Amino acid sequence: MLPSDSDDEIHDTPDGPGSSHIPPTIYVIKFAANAAREAVEWFIERIEAKHKYGGAELLLRCEPQKQGQGVTVHVSATKIKLLEVAESVELQKKASSGLIQDLSVRDLDQFLYPGQTLDTVLTPAEREFCVRHELEGIRAKQEEGNVPGHPEILLYPGQSLLHVYLEEELISCMYPLHDRSALDTLAQHWYNAIFQTSAPFEEVRSYFGESVAMYFSFLGFYTLALCLPALLGLLQLILSVDTLTEYALFAAFNLLWVTVFLEMWKRRCAELSYSWGTLQRGPDLALCTQYTGEMRQNPVNGRFQPYYPPWKTRCKVYFCSAPAVCVCIVFALWLMVCAFYAEEQLIDWRKQYGSTAGLFIHVPSAVYAVLVWIINYYYRKIATALTKWENHRLQSDYDWHRISKLVIFEFFNNFSSLFYIAFYIQDMDMLCSQVATMLIVTQMINHFQEALLPYIVKSAYNKFADTIIEGLRKHPVTGKVFGDLVRPIHSAPLEEEPVPVLSLDPKDVRIQQAKEEEDLEAYDEAFDDYLEMFMQFGYVFLFSSVYPMAAFWAVLNNLLELKTDAFKLCRVYRRPRSKRVGGIGVWQGAFELLGAIGVATNCGLLCLSPRVRPLAPNASTGEWILLFVLLEHIILGCKWGLMYLVPNQPLWVREALDKINYQSKLALKSEQGKKTRRHLSRRFRSVHGMPRSGSRSRGTTPVAQNGGLRHRTPSADYRNYRD
Repeated sequence: MLPSDSDDEIHDTPDGPGSSHIPPTIYVIKFAANAAREAVEWFIERIEAKHKYGGAELLLRCEPQKQGQGVTVHVSATKIKLLEVAESVELQKKASSGLIQDLSVRDLDQFLYPGQTLDTVLTPAEREFCVRHELEGIRAKQEEGNVPGHPEILLYPGQSLLHVYLEEELISCMYPLHDRSALDTLAQHWYNAIFQTSAPFEEVRSYFGESVAMYFSFLGFYTLALCLPALLGLLQLILSVDTLTEYALFAAFNLLWVTVFLEMWKRRCAELSYSWGTLQRGPDLALCTQYTGEMRQNPVNGRFQPYYPPWKTRCKVYFCSAPAVCVCIVFALWLMVCAFYAEEQLIDWRKQYGSTAGLFIHVPSAVYAVLVWIINYYYRKIATALTKWENHRLQSDYDWHRISKLVIFEFFNNFSSLFYIAFYIQDMDMLCSQVATMLIVTQMINHFQEALLPYIVKSAYNKFADTIIEGLRKHPVTGKVFGDLVRPIHSAPLEEEPVPVLSLDPKDVRIQQAKEEEDLEAYDEAFDDYLEMFMQFGYVFLFSSVYPMAAFWAVLNNLLELKTDAFKLCRVYRRPRSKRVGGIGVWQGAFELLGAIGVATNCGLLCLSPRVRPLAPNASTGEWILLFVLLEHIILGCKWGLMYLVPNQPLWVREALDKINYQSKLALKSEQGKKTRRHLSRRFRSVHGMPRSGSRSRGTTPVAQNGGLRHRTPSADYRNYRD
């Protein structure tokens, strides 16, 4: 095996050298059972090897290996290694000066202010991020043309081996392992606290990373912003106000309040991202992990990187992906129309044939709901496959195109029936009832489906499976089959020798923990959570003029959402990978676009309202259209004015960034000044024939003083020469 930096930390134990000496496990990697032995050994060697050999310099231990099963390894790192990686990825932390600066191992004392120690300077999420960065940084070399043991899997120089192993399913499972003690402490302060409705954002960020913490920050901020519209809607219900003026003013207030909320969220987002060290000060140029192409040398940094012609990506987007999305949308709309048509036919049959036909009146809606769920499931796979096939270079472009496809389809799939009722059937009472039903009932089902149902099913299944397996192990016939055939690494026969890697103690608690967490469902970042808030946002603000109570029910739902989302993250899903983000990304534009659509929707509903039509019975259709356009432009003008007047960053954030830029310029000038002085000093010495600075006298001249020698530095002569 290639030498590693962890060799000096190995100690002997009865189960082999260094079987238990490893820091807490950060990542668990399980190789597929059909992966070639050479491929497994090669990747393990690269994980442990030094950087100069193309390795990651991480610590690695193996679970006791079983016959016929894939190798499972636990990956960790030393404290100094984590700090070095954090410095290399330019991780930003709060310094003793109070400013957010790049972490520096040389100036580590600046980040060890009171309350910070060497163990806490990096959060659990940052340690996980650093280990994953090193694993993803294991690249194929120029001479490595294929994966050992798998000649059909070709490699190109600079390709991430981890992504190749995952793509080719040589690694069947890879996930970060929970820190049980830190997780239990977080749970006590989070969802177990009955009277606490806000998330402890710093603790959430420390453990789960900035992406999860940003979502909960947005959810809390959004819920707080909904309180004012919810209060107005509740007052409208209590006072039984049912006049055109009140509905119109309420809709106008909601539409302007959406803009205020989104602009204030931008400022709050800038505060959070600055304090977390993730504020983007330029365009995000991170390469997409799934980007492939011909290997070329980058003219900027000289590194070999894949290149794919941008025009090919654009052609795939415009001529293949966009038509495919349109076909899916048309198909979803056709299903919706068929469901309404079938329901109308059953209503007519009930009038003709009595209650017998009325028993089937809800069948079309039930069938349509099932079809919608199936279509959503397969459309997500199609959208992900199309976006991957488009081969976007930047990760931000990949995320934008994928989320755009999903949001557009979800919008049509969920709101098309409401638009059909509002602008085709034009039944406002039916629209109000439909919005209330979809907002309240659907979200209650989502809570049960997301958090409680998987937990209940998984607990019941585990109990049933443990009971059955325990009975089979005790049976004299099946006991040999279901017993664990564990072969210690140093006691197996030579011909059955497992992969040569240091082993964990068979009684190590991390083995059982890894087995339990392997059975959990993977957490797909926060896409589903943002999508749920996006749909709720549409129900509340697209149809404000017909259902003012929507904001009230949304607030109640979000208070429960804070608890259920926290519960599922801590107990239902695997630990998510930490992702450093400076905002909510594409969702910011999606919410702003939905707010603009809400202006047109509400203006159209007011113009079609039966309360408005009698006010101008002689008005033509063209005059109503002009009124609609006038109202829409007035409200949109107010929205754009608010967006222009409210800065995206608070004053203190802008001042802090200016101070950091000023200090960076001073440091750059100081470094340039040192280089200039060293250059002039070397030039002065070369002109006057003086010794170079590396000699014993270091450019000094011995002179007599008090019977001895002293050194006279040429600083005065140098200053005269410089002047």
